[in-house]
Order: sequence, then structure tokens, then C-alpha cells
Amino acid sequence: MNNTRGISFSNIDTEWKLALDPENVFWGLLPRNNGEFMLPDDLIKLYNKEREHLDTEMKNFRFNEPLNCVYIDPTDRCNANCPYCYIPAKIRRHGTQMTWEQLDMTLSKIAEHFNGMKKKPVIVFHAAEPLLAKDIIFEGIKKYHNKMLFGIQTNALLLEKKDAAFMMKYRVGVGISLDAATAAVNNRSRVSVKGEGNFKKAVQALDWFKGYEGLNVIATVTKYNVNKLSELVKFLHKKKVPCMLLNPVRLTQKRSWSLKPDDMVFAKNMMKAVETAMELSQKTKHQIVIGNFANVILAIIAPTARRMMCDISPCGGGRTFLTVTADGEMVPCGEFIGFKEFSGGNIFKTSIDTAMKSKPFKQIRERMVEKIEECDTCDFRHICGSPCPAEMHARGNMYQKAAFCEFYKEIIKQAFRMIAEDKVQYLLRKDSLSQMAMEYQY
Repeated sequence: MNNTRGISFSNIDTEWKLALDPENVFWGLLPRNNGEFMLPDDLIKLYNKEREHLDTEMKNFRFNEPLNCVYIDPTDRCNANCPYCYIPAKIRRHGTQMTWEQLDMTLSKIAEHFNGMKKKPVIVFHAAEPLLAKDIIFEGIKKYHNKMLFGIQTNALLLEKKDAAFMMKYRVGVGISLDAATAAVNNRSRVSVKGEGNFKKAVQALDWFKGYEGLNVIATVTKYNVNKLSELVKFLHKKKVPCMLLNPVRLTQKRSWSLKPDDMVFAKNMMKAVETAMELSQKTKHQIVIGNFANVILAIIAPTARRMMCDISPCGGGRTFLTVTADGEMVPCGEFIGFKEFSGGNIFKTSIDTAMKSKPFKQIRERMVEKIEECDTCDFRHICGSPCPAEMHARGNMYQKAAFCEFYKEIIKQAFRMIAEDKVQYLLRKDSLSQMAMEYQY
């Protein structure tokens, strides 16, 4: 791999080789049996024709995308004690919780900030456990649902059937936390404060939401469950879950470091899970998609269409999204909750615009792969993005390559392989495919 501007060549596997311009993600896949690394003349002509346009498109995506999502943590508290939580334990035990007046003010300021814009902002109630404040967040959804799109990420411990009905009525996006297909494995990492786990309640929630298109399941991958990902895919497919995420454990807090799975073990099991999801989607009428792998596919075939903004440089923190904490502090991302120095101001006292222009937010936007050793010469730099700045800051230096660098490299190679094998239709949600238009094709 090299940083010379133009087309770079590398082997994907024994069957395919990749021609790629790392700067704008123009690519071509060629069979390795055709001899030397040579591009057909027509492909060279296409590259020369599209290069300037793709450069501009990538630049705009990296630096000019507007704020479109606000995470709100209505409470600092949690009824779980997951060993990898990025929120410090002291905050989760003794933190504050918003009043209705404070949440109403927050939503009102968000509505004001986005007034006149074509697209509704996405508001995700996140936090430690947002359903500890379910009364006020449901009130907020009822009041502002015509102005905003809402989502809730929950461990489901407090979820009731009537809550599920409310969320579906208002078309709320729902993320259920579940790490494994068995209670024995899941409850090692998804631990409740009472010392049990969330498996029973999470599975009950899946039954309540069965068939709901707005449902996602979020699994955090650790050394506990890394060898059980395929089983989780099968389990969730039976539950008619449309989309799941297999997220690497974040290493923002020191206690999570010992839970990190080996990169290549993770990559192997991730691809096994992807293959399982693809096979089930082909054989049955129900499609299940692994969202973060789908995002890698999008980063290759439609870079500006990707939805998750952690794997682009600079990341979406303080750029396309921000987090409002329970005490009103605006931070670039929830991962920064434990770092007071990254507050861009308090929403109870100042505006979103002020936070977006603040020094801490600019600091996150200034972290780019071009400034990170090894990333600056990596062919995959604009597919991976080297996440996560909060994680790297916690480990002593924001300008380090991703903790899961080798994992990302491997799954990107595997994504190119699956594109070469014409499997994209089984890897992306059908609504994503239907909205795409071919911009160039060789």
C-alpha cells in the first residue's frame, strides 16, 4: 500500500486483486489470473473522467455534511452494570436526570436549530438507560413527533408491552441491546445491577416488536461472545429482526480493555456471521442485515450514502451528530461523557450553533487520517476512518490508529470480495438498494 496519488494495487485474496484510488474510493476488481497489475484502457478512461467529481464528492462528505442527529441522554443513571460501558461507573450510579422542563427546553432548541431545513433531525434517546426517564421521553415524542424522527436505545429491562405499542405507534426507531443467543453468554456482559442480566427481557421485547421495520439489535462484541456471533444471527432471524449491529467493544474505559477480542478472531467470526445472514436471507422470505458490515459495503459502492459516521474521517462527532448529556452539556459524542474538557457548552444556557463552533468540537473535526501515522498511507483510510477519537484519547493520544485496525482491514478486504462475487443484494437492506442510482459503471 502507498500514498502516491492515483491507482494503488493490492491482492484481496487468491482470486481477486483490487485497483483503488484511496483518496476518492474509485475502485475496480480484477481476476488475479489475468497476469500483471494492469488496468483495461476503458477503466483508465473512466477513472480520468470521474476523478475530479469523486474528489469533490468525498471532500464534501468529509467536511461539509450538516448536523443531522442529536443524541439525548435524559438520565446518567443505569439499571445495568455492563463491564464495557463507556460511561464511568460513578456517573451511572449517582448521575443526574433531566426534568420534563429541561427535556422540553432541549427539544425546543433542537427544533429551533433545524427550523426551515428540508430533512427532519433524528433524535436518539440514548444514555445509560433512557427508559429510567420513560415518562418524559414519551411526552417529548408526543409533543415533537411532527418535527423530528425519534429513536430509543434500551437494554429492555424496564420495557413494558404498552411501551412497545407506543413506540410503534409513533414510528420510533428501537435498538435493543443483546449480546448473545443464550442467557449464559449474554448475561456475562449485559449484567443488571441486581446481578442478573437482560436476556429474558430483551427476548420478550423482540417478541413485542416482531415484524417491526424500525427494530435493530445491538450486540457489543467481546472475547465472551466473539465465537457465538453466527448463532446470534440465527436466533435473531427466527425472531424476525430486520437489522443487527455487531459493534466492537469500545475501549474508552480501562476496565473494558481486557474484554477486547483478537482482531483476526473477530474478523473471522464477523464474516461467518455475515455469510450466515446472507444464506438465511436467500433461503427464506425474511431478510436480516448486519448493519455495520452493510455500512462497509456502502463505503465502497456508495461512499456518501453510508449511514454510520464512525468510519469516516473526520468522524461524525461534533460534525453530523452531537450528544446532550443529562445535565445539559453538549459533547461531540456520547463516548466523551467522561471527559469534561470536550464540552462545547450547556444547552440549557447556550445554543447548538455555539457548541458546533466551540474549540472542543473543532478539535474532534481536526482529527483526520492524514494526521495519523500508518493511516496516512493506508489504502483503506477513507473506508475505515480509524475510529474512535474518544477511545484513542482515553488511551493517551487521539492521533493513533484504530485499536481494531487489523480487524477493519480484513473485513474491508472481505467486503470487496463479496462485491466481486455479486452478493451486494443480500448484504444491504432492500430499501437502501431501491434508493440507489448507478453513477458510473465499468
